[in-house]
Amino acid sequence: MYKRTLAGYEKALGADHTSTLNAVNNLGLLYIEQRKLDEAEQMHQRALTGREKALGTAHRSTLDTVHNLGNVYFARGELDAVEALYQGALAWCEKSLGMDHASTLETVNNLGNLYHEKGKLDEAEQLHQRAPADKEKTIGMNHTSTLDTVNNLAITFHDQGKLAEAEQKYKRALAGKEQTIGIDHSLTVNTINNLGVLYCDQGKLDEAMQMHKRALARREILLGLDHRLTLESVNNLGIIHVKQGELDE
Repeated sequence: MYKRTLAGYEKALGADHTSTLNAVNNLGLLYIEQRKLDEAEQMHQRALTGREKALGTAHRSTLDTVHNLGNVYFARGELDAVEALYQGALAWCEKSLGMDHASTLETVNNLGNLYHEKGKLDEAEQLHQRAPADKEKTIGMNHTSTLDTVNNLAITFHDQGKLAEAEQKYKRALAGKEQTIGIDHSLTVNTINNLGVLYCDQGKLDEAMQMHKRALARREILLGLDHRLTLESVNNLGIIHVKQGELDE
């Protein structure tokens, strides 16, 4: 269907029309899902070149294509290439859209996630500190995008061994998500799980048990008994039982 759509747009509108480029982008996204990464790169490179020419480097659609291309490189493990893309996109956004624009802050957050993946935790922390502060000013403290960046900052603190700071951020993210998207949303449950892992690392085993039981109950309903994340929660509960000496459990 995507190939047929693309061929029709190319014939009717031309190779560089925005509708044609949208079809190119959609086909690239499908190729990522199919793990056809060479084909995905080809599509997203074409979409990026066309959108830069038609819409400009700082247009939302262009930036979406940058991140899509970054996902291709990320899937290949080419993290330096992803970093170069994101850094370039951030420079475009800051210059053309301003420091507090939503697209700028999204790129800040993605670059922070990349630094975390590369083990550059100080750089990741710096960006994850910036993103929530700016998003609070522009879209509010409890917007889901703000809370996602708060959660990302908590993960960075956790990996840095800054457990008290991580706990504070996880609790804030959890309270906000419970209020805005509800206790049964998968993103809320993920933060519950993260907080349980943190409590385990802090030696707060009763609190950890409470969080992991809560996460498990929600994941069984949302995802089923045999989903990977459900089984992750089962395993996390097992770890707590071991630490508490409850070996039969």
